[in-house]
Amino acid sequence: MSSLRKLKALVLGHNTDMDQTTTELQAAAIPVSTVDCRSCANPCDEGSTWIWKRRCLALSSHITGRPQVVISTGKSDWERDVTEVPGTLAAYLLAARGEAPKPSSPTASTVGSAKTVPGVFNPAESSKVSVLNASHHTICDDIKRETVLVFPDYKVVTEVERSLDGARTLWKSHVDPSLGRTGAGLEGSGLRSYVLPYACVIMLCSHKKRDNRCAIAAPKLENALTHALEREEWEVHTQVDDPTLAGGPLEELQGSDEERDAELLRRLRTLDVKQSSHKRALIVRVSHIGGHKFAGNVIINTPQGVSVWYGRVTPHEVPSIVKETIIGGKVLPALLRGGLNLSKPRGTDLHDW
Repeated sequence: MSSLRKLKALVLGHNTDMDQTTTELQAAAIPVSTVDCRSCANPCDEGSTWIWKRRCLALSSHITGRPQVVISTGKSDWERDVTEVPGTLAAYLLAARGEAPKPSSPTASTVGSAKTVPGVFNPAESSKVSVLNASHHTICDDIKRETVLVFPDYKVVTEVERSLDGARTLWKSHVDPSLGRTGAGLEGSGLRSYVLPYACVIMLCSHKKRDNRCAIAAPKLENALTHALEREEWEVHTQVDDPTLAGGPLEELQGSDEERDAELLRRLRTLDVKQSSHKRALIVRVSHIGGHKFAGNVIINTPQGVSVWYGRVTPHEVPSIVKETIIGGKVLPALLRGGLNLSKPRGTDLHDW
């Protein structure tokens, strides 16, 4: 970077030196891309709006990644606090979560042999779960029952009753952080869960009642992501497809816990970008995920249980995100604001198992 560009970056509040961030990520065994995340020399001069004037992120300012429960609403904007709207599954889930026993506080530790990094957490070390509303419609015949995505487990749960009992059942069988990815299949619950039939699921914050910048950013990012993925010959969906495309209900898996886990892993592996010949992505808009200053907000979830949280994303970064992160499995340090399961001590990219 030239001295003139460095001076301009300092005036605009940019981070001019990502070497330290990159070093910290590499020390934590997080696969990092050294490619410039920008697809043009200076996006702010090429029509970017005011919401994106401050660009690169400081790793020390990141929020943590969290497991997420993503509820079907068919909308792209919601009341300011989605968990406080009476009669909604989000509100019932907040109540059900409050009833759950509180796990012991996480302690500083390592992920495998790797150093931990601020904002990059192992789900086992976090007791918090984000409850989000999303733009996908329920696929249930009964419109009073919701279709819920669960991350980082990478599954879709159907037939979730919009009630406190429904929320309790969902929590106890699929959301409680103490559960494994296959869940706890409560007898008589009626819930059906499936592996999500996509190579990645991308979530974009579009919550206008919380921050108008997210409402401005989300459609632009969705359009840019769709075009970039289609250029790579991906199929892009904005609604959940038939979940049986990735196999039958997880509740019907037979055998020991080890055998059920092995079958779940087999199904997930068939969706891997390195394995699948026909790659599909799901893009949904979601409610507030925290951090107004990070608009536009992008979360990328993969079958490996990886969740990459990017902030201050513009359409100018989308080609690099698609090529380097979604396809290449490498993190772009200048955009990273947190994540889950990013550390790969024995692998070379995020797509390793």
